[in-house]
Amino acid sequence: MAMTTFKGQGNITEIVKYLKSGIESSGMTNELIHSITRGTEDYKVYLLIFEKWYYRTSSRASLTVMVTQNEDQIIVDAISAGGGQGLVFRFSWGAEENFVGVVRDLLKTKGFRE
Repeated sequence: MAMTTFKGQGNITEIVKYLKSGIESSGMTNELIHSITRGTEDYKVYLLIFEKWYYRTSSRASLTVMVTQNEDQIIVDAISAGGGQGLVFRFSWGAEENFVGVVRDLLKTKGFRE
């Protein structure tokens, strides 16, 4: 499992659209599986769930991204899991960190900080 949290400012709808597009286009097998939107006028939450097939591990990894906005601050939490091999030891070749790294790279270009 790998995870990261970023904070920044901007329009939450534009950030979510940017993340969806950027994550899906960062790899041939990246796919948005499901998304949920909740909120009020003052508070919004987007939950995005992606999946990616990793050929080197012959497994899928999931990436869950939660984007929240409270007033003018946007917080993005990203957690990747399931990219390892093995029943007992769950040996990972770095697939989870790689998937979270996509979010990290995208948000840094928008001025978000970890």
